[in-house]
Parts: sequence; C-alpha cells; structure tokens
Amino acid sequence: MDPIIVIDNLSFAYPDGHQALCNVSFSATPGEKIALVGANGAGKSTLLLHLNGIFLGDGSVVVNDLEVEKKTLGEVRVMVGVVFQNPDDQLFSSTVFEDVAYGPIYQGLEKDVIEQRVDEALNAVHMIAYKNRNPYHLSSGEKKRIAIATVLSMRPQILMLDEPTAGLDPRARRELIELLQELPQTMLIATHDLDMVKTLTPRTILMNQGKIAADGPSMEILSDEALLYENGLL
Repeated sequence: MDPIIVIDNLSFAYPDGHQALCNVSFSATPGEKIALVGANGAGKSTLLLHLNGIFLGDGSVVVNDLEVEKKTLGEVRVMVGVVFQNPDDQLFSSTVFEDVAYGPIYQGLEKDVIEQRVDEALNAVHMIAYKNRNPYHLSSGEKKRIAIATVLSMRPQILMLDEPTAGLDPRARRELIELLQELPQTMLIATHDLDMVKTLTPRTILMNQGKIAADGPSMEILSDEALLYENGLL
C-alpha cells in the first residue's frame, strides 16, 4: 500500500533558535493509527503542525502525493485535520451547528451540502442530538467530540490529535478512545497517555529532543523500560 504521509529529513527551529525537530523521517499508510510519545519538549506537537502547514520547516513533507508548501496549503488543509489539546481553541460559535459548519461554509459549499456534512460529522462522534446546543455549556468530553466533528465536516483523510485524552474523567476518556477506534482516518496522536497508546495505536514513534528515538510496534516500545527511562518516559 502506498504511503499517505511521507516525511523526509524534516528539521525546524523556532525564531529564538531552539531546534525543535532534527532530520525526522517516517511514512504512514492509509488508515494507520500512530502514537507520538516523548517527554515535554520532544517535538511531538511541532511535528504535528507541519502536517498541515502551520509550520514549514526544512526537508520534505508529502501528504497524499502533495508536497506541503505555501501554494498547496488550501488543498492540504482539506486532507489533514488538526484537533488541538484544548477544544476551546476550536469552538467559538454560539451553537454546535455553527462550529461544525464553519469549515464547509469556508469551502463555499451549498447550504444543503453543509447541513449534510454537519449531520454526518455529528453522527460520527455520536453528538447529533447536540446540534443546537451552546458548546460552552458542554462537558470537557462533549467539547472534545464536537472539536473532532469540526474537523470531520471537512472529510479529511488524516487526523492530527494533540493530547486528546488530557483533562478527561475516566468515563469520558474511555468513550473518546472508543470513538477514535471507530474512525477510519489515518491518525497521528501526540500523547502522554501510554495506556491509551496500548489500546488504540498499534505503532508508536518515540521522540526525544526533536529526533526519532524509536519507531515500531507499540507493545514492544512500551515494554522496554530501559528505552522509556532513557527518553524521559519513566
């Protein structure tokens, strides 16, 4: 199967000179669910934000045979959806419908298509009954689901998720993991939740100081205590 993501020798430094990524290379196949793990500052979130061009570093990022660069950002951002750690960063309207419809409206779709996309996305996250609710009155778990729906309404092929289980109670966490198991998209998930990794993502990429320290089956990496200790996870 041809890869849907190909990253080759990607490096990135912030304006203050901090080297966040250094010669990162890997690929992912369609439908693959991959965890990005590592200590704080390892480069996980920075890497995610290169997949839809929020950051543009040195090296190559190719999504579905399309190079991520300034002139392709519109096409790339339809294919790659980012779900931020804090859902309040994605929810800004007075109703759930308006938030989920924002992307399709921005695409210039017809009204009936927009309504179809909203219903489709809310059904996918089991939140169709919340369509007319105010997102600010929802629980953290419900907000996370709506944030995912705002991305799904664009029909992306790839989802980038930053700490999706952060701040959730045990029940909401379990329900979110079950939801992510159901979704067919290719996923890259930056997380400290190693128990979620064991359940959700067959493959793990372990990062340390902007480099890939290990890439392989999740259970092998997470059972290697020396490796985890060496890279700040124990």
